[in-house]
Amino acid sequence: MSDKQGKRPNNIGLVFEYFAGSRNPVFHLDRPFDIAPRGGTRYTVGELAGLVARVSAGLHEAGLRYGDRLAIIKDNHFDVILLAAAAARIGALPAMISATIKPENLQIMMERLDPAVLVASPGTLAAAGQAGISLVGPDVAIIAAGAGEVPPGLRTFDDLRSGPVPPANPRPDDQPMVCTHTSGTTGVPKFVVHSANTTVGVNTKLETAPIPRLSIRKDDTVASCIAFMHIRAITWTVAQLARPPAKVVILADPTPETVISTLAEHPPTTLEACPNIYQLWEALTRSHPDLFTRVRTYFSTFDAIHPPTVRRFLDVSGRRGPLWVQSWGQSEVGPVSLGVFNRRMVAPGRAGSAENNVGWPVPFVTRFRIVDPVTRRRVRRGQEGIVLVRTRGRCLTYLGEDERHREKVWQGRWNTGDIGVRTRNGAIRILDREVDVIPGTSGIELESLLLDRIESATEVIVLGVPGQRPKPVLSTEDGTLDPAVWQAATAGLPELDDPVVIPWEQFPRTATWKVRRFELREQLLGSTQTHGSGQWT
Repeated sequence: MSDKQGKRPNNIGLVFEYFAGSRNPVFHLDRPFDIAPRGGTRYTVGELAGLVARVSAGLHEAGLRYGDRLAIIKDNHFDVILLAAAAARIGALPAMISATIKPENLQIMMERLDPAVLVASPGTLAAAGQAGISLVGPDVAIIAAGAGEVPPGLRTFDDLRSGPVPPANPRPDDQPMVCTHTSGTTGVPKFVVHSANTTVGVNTKLETAPIPRLSIRKDDTVASCIAFMHIRAITWTVAQLARPPAKVVILADPTPETVISTLAEHPPTTLEACPNIYQLWEALTRSHPDLFTRVRTYFSTFDAIHPPTVRRFLDVSGRRGPLWVQSWGQSEVGPVSLGVFNRRMVAPGRAGSAENNVGWPVPFVTRFRIVDPVTRRRVRRGQEGIVLVRTRGRCLTYLGEDERHREKVWQGRWNTGDIGVRTRNGAIRILDREVDVIPGTSGIELESLLLDRIESATEVIVLGVPGQRPKPVLSTEDGTLDPAVWQAATAGLPELDDPVVIPWEQFPRTATWKVRRFELREQLLGSTQTHGSGQWT
């Protein structure tokens, strides 16, 4: 292992080795890695670098070579990043794929990817087998990683220990380094191809800059519960190594029981999670508020978050003036905007000031424009339209769907497929995905109001239904909803259909725990019709 010398590399395949001599951060896991089940739950940076090297040897022994593609389909954990780093280290292209995707969609994705090696959880392989689906052909090497019975004839990384560690041979920084995928809320996820330049080279600059009150400090305990197969996890990893806290706590499992035991042992000073995970944890702000008393800054990424959720977490922090930092973006372009909120900004009665507000363009990285979806001309501030983004962090292409990628580039700007409004002070408010629009209102705003008014709600989705009233779908802490509570909660709102209450676990979800509205609509209504066109998803 080497000490830091020269300029920090942008390729994730070289980053762990570059920082291998660093004392901090120390990584603490909520469960052992699937690729090293006997490795424990505590790792130094040097130990992670050693694991990346050994995994690259195992992948090489399995047949992965420079220019090949690696498919990673496994349960959520930080070792997805280690696998991607191990592949990128030897010049292969890793594709980080969520195990939540249905086998029939995975089959289509594997045809596009054409991998030389597949790393998969036993559960993924079993689900494909039960559906009668072969994810890859007989010539593709398969390595099992994760809990569950390993199918006969398949190897694990414990079986791939004999080969020497190959020399590092990453691809140039302007060539494909990693594939992630879109959420797939409306169908088969698209493979998003990024280079070292479009990810680490662009999107870690702000995160590693010294920003008062927001930057990570040397004595921080940074906890993260995100989808580690998302492109966000690449830039987040580099940021933790380049500007190291004392501890990093990996929450691979978002279930409250695991979160309680892990955060009780490692109380965080900063906490990052996906918006829907914060919603799942809201009950913990009442039952276990001590888990969050040391939190100075909360971070939420990927999507807009509802102000009632922000308020509850800020209220249980014991710090003076805790902050909530919200980043909105997409896999294709990275972070687009950044918003910072305090208790006053989301106080009861003032929620409208933060409702759907996802902040301002990321300084020195992004610019956005709101345009009419038909004429593509810029609209005035306060008028709604399609959100376009200009950034040097835009992905290279959609793997196997180059034309689809080109169709979303409008005059050098990326069409996000979101309907938004630019406010008087230059911030952006997201109203809905274009495919999910509800004429005359905003589904996101309705969901925020209902979450605020129904204290026991853990999820609220409002589906626009052509020719009918919008359909609300909820989950609550105890699985029930008092009709009187519902009547009070909907007072003054547009007329809604009768609510459907289902368990939180029954909402079909993406890798980032967003609800697959297309699938939910089909599941509950037997229809896929929406008010939106869906042509920019």
